[in-house]
Amino acid sequence: MPSVKPLATAAGALRARVCSGLRTRGGHGPNPFTTAGHQDRPNGYLFNRVPPPPGQSRKWEDWELPCYITSFFTIVILGVGLNAKPDLTLETWAHQEALKRLELESADAE
Repeated sequence: MPSVKPLATAAGALRARVCSGLRTRGGHGPNPFTTAGHQDRPNGYLFNRVPPPPGQSRKWEDWELPCYITSFFTIVILGVGLNAKPDLTLETWAHQEALKRLELESADAE
């Protein structure tokens, strides 16, 4: 059975190399993806936003109204546009072509 010591030594060397690379990369201080962050722990609210006191409404941010208006009009335009598009499927074309040929055959037979 192989010894565990070489595996532990390799893992330790790899860990030291990765950690030293995280500390020195960029030279602008600690990496924000590896630090703990600004808050001690999550507070249990959606997006960590504390709800306003009772009786007060939440103030909209400056990007929300244009985003909601644009989203609404996008849905309306897509809904109308996709319902009004012409039917260009192969089956529809083949059905119309078959009806034309049957009509020509019935006209020639008479």
